[in-house]
Amino acid sequence: MATQSPSRRQAAAKRAAATRKRNAANQSAGQTKSSARRTRSSAAQTTRDARRTGRQAARTAARRADEATTRLEAVSRQAQRALLIPVGAAAVASDKVRETASSYSTLTRVTRELDRFERRGRRVLDRNQRAVGRSRQKLEREVRSTRRELESRADDLRDEARDGAEQVRNLI
Repeated sequence: MATQSPSRRQAAAKRAAATRKRNAANQSAGQTKSSARRTRSSAAQTTRDARRTGRQAARTAARRADEATTRLEAVSRQAQRALLIPVGAAAVASDKVRETASSYSTLTRVTRELDRFERRGRRVLDRNQRAVGRSRQKLEREVRSTRRELESRADDLRDEARDGAEQVRNLI
């Protein structure tokens, strides 16, 4: 092995030190670039998250405002109904009173209305009488049918009793 002179050793040591420094600087630069990339990516993600959060907050605020508007409309509709129902009922009652008054304003109109009531009453009574008549006929048919059935059973029982009595006489 050849020995090196001190100046060569120093030069080799300086080169080695320079290589180590260069490698350390390159490594540090790589880490710095990687850290910068991560920071930039993280900042972009934070920006996107902030944008998304802002949009969501805007949607939530709009929904709440819409819900409050809907609730207010419902309350106003109920208040409106509370006012309109009695007014409408009074208007209908007023119309009916006017209609009734006009129906009975002259003798011919009164006569016409009374005739109409009479015809209506006659129709109702006739319809009910026919229904009662149908019910009565149905009931009478059922009674006759039941009576015939009972008479037939009674005849059968009499015949059986006569046969039984005859058998008893024959045994004695």
